[in-house]
Amino acid sequence: MPLTTTPLVSVIIPCYNAQRYIGATIASVLAQKDIALEIIVVDDGSRDESVALVRKGFPAVRIIEQANAGVAAARNTGVAAARGEWIAFIDADDIWLPGKLAAQLAQMAALPECRMCYTAWKVWPSDVPQPAQDYLARLQEEAMDTARWRGATGWIYPQLLLDCVVWTSTVLMQRTLLAELNGFDVTLRLGEDYDLWLRASRITPIVRVARPYALYRIHPASITRATPAENYRARVIGQALGRWGLASPDGRSGDAHAVRRMLAKSWSDFAGAHLAARNLGQARRAALAALRSDPTHVPGWKVLVKTGLKALSPSKEKA
Repeated sequence: MPLTTTPLVSVIIPCYNAQRYIGATIASVLAQKDIALEIIVVDDGSRDESVALVRKGFPAVRIIEQANAGVAAARNTGVAAARGEWIAFIDADDIWLPGKLAAQLAQMAALPECRMCYTAWKVWPSDVPQPAQDYLARLQEEAMDTARWRGATGWIYPQLLLDCVVWTSTVLMQRTLLAELNGFDVTLRLGEDYDLWLRASRITPIVRVARPYALYRIHPASITRATPAENYRARVIGQALGRWGLASPDGRSGDAHAVRRMLAKSWSDFAGAHLAARNLGQARRAALAALRSDPTHVPGWKVLVKTGLKALSPSKEKA
């Protein structure tokens, strides 16, 4: 696509202490050929040299600095400052592969009724800033198997009720859609993206490009490895069910039994995390919530029993 015919894409990168990775992330965005780009880094109160690195290495990148308020607030700040017709997101430690935005813009041009698009991705367990060329070559070969990379596409509300099938660093959406949705919910410290996709799925089809165009980095500092303070998955799904129930905008309906099983699993996983941290009161309450969702959920019963046994051990329960 010639540069003059493409709409401006504003790429929002929330950043918090990402000096090791953000240079590689920005480079992967700049590698998107024949795309009109605006890159906005929103530094969310970093205490490292992230801002200095970006300012020195990428002078064309817009930097917005704010006190630490969480990733939802950082993304909202970036969106508010964006000038592009389209908004794309990438986290400061992830990588885009060449051709991502071109493939998405082509997909959206063919489906004018669709206001949001995402791509397949590859989980990348690594703490090195950039992927090796042999790794990328193998991924290019894997990408040819299109059946492997298919996923939920279209009116995907029922699928989203069961899992967050959309990953933020692959999303491209109209800025007007984000405005209509009032952006990310800043009260959610986790699951803010899941909540937004659910709300978007009530308004527009969400189309998937069945090819891996991004690397989702897993490393020791990943936020998802910490013991969660709240079961955000249950909160997000509960809010969706309370507003819209199981019915999809295209007339289909979600599977009530599968949703209950998913909610039960979310609570037993949450209970298990707190059991491992010896937060026994929290673990017990979460196990009971799992069983309220699905009384036949065996992991919920197991965690409940283990919580009782640990309570009898000499180690002191955490407050």
